Amino acid sequence: MADEETPDTTEETTTPAPEAEAEAPEAAEPAAEETPAAADVEAEEDRPAGDVNPPAPALTRAQQRAATRHAEASKRKTRTPEERHAEREERRKKLAAQRTRRRAKEKAKRAERPKATPPEPVAKPAGRPKVRQGRVVSNKADKTITVRIETARRHRRYEKIVRSSSTLHAHDETNDAGEGDLVRVVEARPLSRTKRWRLVEVLERAK
Repeated sequence: MADEETPDTTEETTTPAPEAEAEAPEAAEPAAEETPAAADVEAEEDRPAGDVNPPAPALTRAQQRAATRHAEASKRKTRTPEERHAEREERRKKLAAQRTRRRAKEKAKRAERPKATPPEPVAKPAGRPKVRQGRVVSNKADKTITVRIETARRHRRYEKIVRSSSTLHAHDETNDAGEGDLVRVVEARPLSRTKRWRLVEVLERAK
């Protein structure tokens, strides 16, 4: 009977209470949140007092040029027509002054150069006018005859006699030559669009 009345107290002392286990992690979490990181603490210490915003990153040259162009474009948009006209006039006057200075320099350089003496005219030797002999094929035009010039020469390689003919217009002041006559013509100044020859004499009359 005495053994049955004694209670077993070993189990109560060894097992912890479940409520105490649940409260332990909750207490550890605020402690972790309240301690800031070491890097954040160092960044705040390096930042000067009163500087709330972080320093802006340095811009590249391309970004600086783009920002400058954007600022100029915004200024141009806000200008009045009178201001734009005045700016154009100022630019035009500036360019005109630059042209005037450049032309003055070029003129001074040209004046400093020694003047080149013109070459002496070379007297052309007086050549004899060409003379041709041919037969009249037409005298229908007034004071103009058409003469056929026939030539025969030996071929340089094959040594064959090659015959060819050409026609020319000659001036006949008195309409003396008739069709079929053998005439002599001489080279002359341009007398019309096609006449560059002049009748000298009639060698043989047509039968």
